[in-house]
Amino acid sequence: MTNLFANFDFRLLNSPDFKEDSVREVIILPILQHLGYMNTNIVRSKALKHPFLKIGSKQRPINLVPDYLLKVEENYAWVLDAKAPNEDIAQGGNVEQVYSYAIHPEVRTKFFALCNGHEFALFRTDEAQPLVFFSLPEIDSHWDELERYLAPDAFQVGKAYTYTKEVGGESREKVRFDYLNRPLLEEIPVKKRACKRHFGVHGYFTKQSWNIVQDYIRNFSQVGDTVLDPFGGSGVTVVEALMTERKGIHIDLNPMSIFLTESLVAPVKIETLTATFERVKLAYEKDEPKTDANIKKALKTYPYPSKISLPKDADVQSIEELFSAKQLAQLAFLKHLILQETELKAFPKAQKVGRQEADNIRKTLLLMFSGLVTKVNLTFHTTQGANDDNISGGDASAFRYYRYRIAPDPKEIDLMKYFSLRYQKVVGAKQEIAPKINENTIQHAQIVKGTATDLSFIKKESIDYIYTDPPYGKKIPYLDLSTMWNGWLDLPVTEEDFEMEAIEGGEHHKTKESYNTLIAQSIAEMYRVLKFDRWMSFVFAHKDPEFWHLILETAEKCGFEYAGAVAQKNGQTSFKKRQNPFTVLSGQLIINFKKVRKPKTIMKASLGMEIGEIVLQTVEGIIAKNNGATLEQINDELIIKGLELGFLDLLKKEYSDLTPYLLGEFDYDDQTEIFSIKKNKKFKTHVDLDLRIKYYLISYLRRMEVIKKIATFDEICLHIIPLLKNGITPEEQTVLKVLEDIGERVGKDSWQLKKTGQAKIFG
Repeated sequence: MTNLFANFDFRLLNSPDFKEDSVREVIILPILQHLGYMNTNIVRSKALKHPFLKIGSKQRPINLVPDYLLKVEENYAWVLDAKAPNEDIAQGGNVEQVYSYAIHPEVRTKFFALCNGHEFALFRTDEAQPLVFFSLPEIDSHWDELERYLAPDAFQVGKAYTYTKEVGGESREKVRFDYLNRPLLEEIPVKKRACKRHFGVHGYFTKQSWNIVQDYIRNFSQVGDTVLDPFGGSGVTVVEALMTERKGIHIDLNPMSIFLTESLVAPVKIETLTATFERVKLAYEKDEPKTDANIKKALKTYPYPSKISLPKDADVQSIEELFSAKQLAQLAFLKHLILQETELKAFPKAQKVGRQEADNIRKTLLLMFSGLVTKVNLTFHTTQGANDDNISGGDASAFRYYRYRIAPDPKEIDLMKYFSLRYQKVVGAKQEIAPKINENTIQHAQIVKGTATDLSFIKKESIDYIYTDPPYGKKIPYLDLSTMWNGWLDLPVTEEDFEMEAIEGGEHHKTKESYNTLIAQSIAEMYRVLKFDRWMSFVFAHKDPEFWHLILETAEKCGFEYAGAVAQKNGQTSFKKRQNPFTVLSGQLIINFKKVRKPKTIMKASLGMEIGEIVLQTVEGIIAKNNGATLEQINDELIIKGLELGFLDLLKKEYSDLTPYLLGEFDYDDQTEIFSIKKNKKFKTHVDLDLRIKYYLISYLRRMEVIKKIATFDEICLHIIPLLKNGITPEEQTVLKVLEDIGERVGKDSWQLKKTGQAKIFG
């Protein structure tokens, strides 16, 4: 740009006649015009009532009057105030004053700025230090920064999404792959059990559905690209990256995560693996510790994890107390045989096994062994009616209850029978991945024990796509709960690991502030390593809006542009969810961000109503749309709207837990877990008329079905029209039009719901 003030003599600022009004007209107005603001976008000296202060015996309101409110799409984008040339604009009372304008309920902007003619200071409302600060004669060198943050096109209101279900595979049209303009995916049906490589190999605390991860990888990246998951967990992202011919980087602090992922993808010859397994099995069956004497002897001979403390909420104090003496002896003996039979010298000369292959076979057999540890312990809670052959017939308590809890009736399991089942599952997984993950492609996988807060081993701007599922605050203390497996596998966990684990609570009493800091550092590192015009998909399912607010604010500060959130189920309802329907969410949101050179900031929309009205309107709307809504549907809708319209900060203050509010305002069905409008009550907020009619029609006709009655059209109208009188009373023809969509005639003038299912009714 041409220097705005090339012909301006800055010595004039020292004149006593050059005051605040001169700063406004001579300095500030040209800046606003060059940023692209028209007069219609500049609101001057708007009087704002102080939100709580009043003066005098009559309690007259105090007005706040900002010099400039800058509007974009009828919403306030930022605040700018002029100060006299001799006033401080970097700290102190002036900054606090303009901050109060920015956070005012009628304004609610993320940015505010001050200018005194000499200097320009730009702040974020959540940062104490200036975001941009410069001397006016140097404005040229800071103009790109000003445009990036403050130009009208640097802001967005809501999202105009383009969704698609066409993902990857051979069906994708062969057109130029436009990284920047990828569509968002609609909710994807879950196919967890359709995949041997992830289902049945080994349990973990959380596991993303493989087909969802694969579809996202295909949509946002190309063959040969590098995909990163810095909270790698059970390894689904890196495995699916390799299965779709990408390169994958898996990072996790938990050594159990690294072991499971490395062992799964380690290439082996199935015939060599089988021969080794048979040697181990034969040796075990020959000398299995069964008698009391043999059990005692085995416990003295073979090492097992001893005196390793468990979390304080465990039923017992150390790992060995999670097992009977027989279980300890048999597991210790089996592990000894695995290590012995996978030494290089143990393989027959005819097999010609190299050191790397021997190591891979050891890891694979230990993967089977670790899966065995999951079941052969006193915390394994069997599912009622399950038998020993049913691998999904229960769970270790660490996976089911997120604590070490001794089962009320521990079952004795035939160890070698179950070890053989583990062998079948792992071999099935190895055979499934072998065409894509083998000796020729394994170099495309990087599996690293480390922290998402330090990705220094990855070059700046070298990653093509990030898909990650971070910990959700207090939900799961991964390192604490992995103690049993890490102990048996001789995997060390350091104090530094615990310090860097992004959780709340746990044995190390991690604080919410610590969690927030670590998540923020992780997002900053992800931004650094991601290429420009590429995407990050951030999976999250926290119940508290504060954490969603943290993610969005941190991502924007780092330079990401929010691109939309999608509600996504992740398979069956968990045991935890069935136990705690109001405190555990069974779904999740996938928040998508883009790294672009000029990111747009989400503006906080001018809402014109109290947060309570927004919540009520949103809940009633989703109930009307779906004829009743679950806690997950309500939560997802509120979080997405909060992200789009910038009211997450208000939501986190007033509604960190929606449950008491929902139970007070709406009816709840314990069986279906669905909230609905209270019987014979009206919608309190404005919901689209046709939606309200459809909701009441379906509710009424369903009740008629229950009592085995067919209602006439007159009876239907007499019931629902009084409930619709909140502004507009519909004509009977309007009711009939909606009724014809969702119902079918019975006889001449009676009606019942169509027998095509709810999906058709709402499709």
